[in-house]
Amino acid sequence: MKVKVFDRKGLLIGPVELPRVVKTDAEWRAQLTPEQFQVARGKGTERPFCGTLLDNKRHGVYACICCRLPLFASSAKFHSGTGWPSFFQPVADENVLTHKDISHGMVRSEILCARCDAHLGHVFEDGPRPTGLRFCVNSESLAFTEEKDLSSLADSAAEAPG
Repeated sequence: MKVKVFDRKGLLIGPVELPRVVKTDAEWRAQLTPEQFQVARGKGTERPFCGTLLDNKRHGVYACICCRLPLFASSAKFHSGTGWPSFFQPVADENVLTHKDISHGMVRSEILCARCDAHLGHVFEDGPRPTGLRFCVNSESLAFTEEKDLSSLADSAAEAPG
């Protein structure tokens, strides 16, 4: 699979070929907290206004909690008032997949990590310019890395075992 990642200088590069990350539920449970597992692997949703990254104002990148693939940059984050971290675009289109979600009597576009299929949240067409999109993401599905430490994502994304 081809995705974009950060290099050791903290620059976004790619697309590069990386293996998919596939693990058993037992392996994911050993790696994640119960809350992270319920959201990222069980397609759950954290309660609104409770996520640890909702009010995060630091500069950096939000990566997948499961495989550390970079997903969203702080420069694309905005206050949507919905109770979940919201972004108007991913760090790279190829890093986020969408899937039709018909659960709970609604039709929505679920967003998933392209590398490990972790459930991130949903994307809606009521966001700000320039995209008009709102990627509504659960904090439990994300790991934040400050801008000054982006080179560490180069190692963690490349080393995520398949």
